[in-house]
Amino acid sequence: MKEQNNILKEITQLTTNIETNYPELYRNLDENPITLAKSNHPDVNIQALQDYLESLKQLLKHHR
Repeated sequence: MKEQNNILKEITQLTTNIETNYPELYRNLDENPITLAKSNHPDVNIQALQDYLESLKQLLKHHR
């Protein structure tokens, strides 16, 4: 659980950075900060979070 929380924290920091410093990228992310899960137990595992984090890093890397 700790690893998952660390990944989520890093995703939050990175998306906040993108939103603040790269608004042109943020508009293209399919995200909404107030989106709620459609079920009580959405199927999101550590690998999915890690993959998403890596995709955000790559997006930012190729934009610079």
